[in-house]
Amino acid sequence: MRRAWTGPVLLLIAGAGAATGPIVQGRTGKGVVLLLVFVLLAVLISPLVFPRSVGAVEAQRRSAVDGRPVVFWRPGCAYCMRLRIRLGRKARRLYWVDIWRDEDGAELVRGVNDGNETVPTLLVAGRAHTNPDPAWVREQVASVTR
Repeated sequence: MRRAWTGPVLLLIAGAGAATGPIVQGRTGKGVVLLLVFVLLAVLISPLVFPRSVGAVEAQRRSAVDGRPVVFWRPGCAYCMRLRIRLGRKARRLYWVDIWRDEDGAELVRGVNDGNETVPTLLVAGRAHTNPDPAWVREQVASVTR
């Protein structure tokens, strides 16, 4: 869990450092804007933007019952962020597994990606799809929820 927050915390520290200079020089507005940019970036790469993660075993069990896809992801992954943003509200209809928090999920991802932890990896109807197009994922979600 600690490494999931390493990037966001480092961004917050860097933002505080970057904002300190302008604030000390009397340019408070610039310092505040810099700090807000760093805070926004920290939030975007943090686990906060993603729906609540479940364990891989539980996600696969639920998926077998209702047919919803399972997304294996990790914080700080630009491709995971792109998928999450492009899915919008539909992202909540998927089961999200943070591979940095769930060893079973990481093991499954390595198993289908030649030993690499390549994310996002989706399980749709028991088949793995690595870094799929977000439009295709939206179609999969729509077909399940009808």
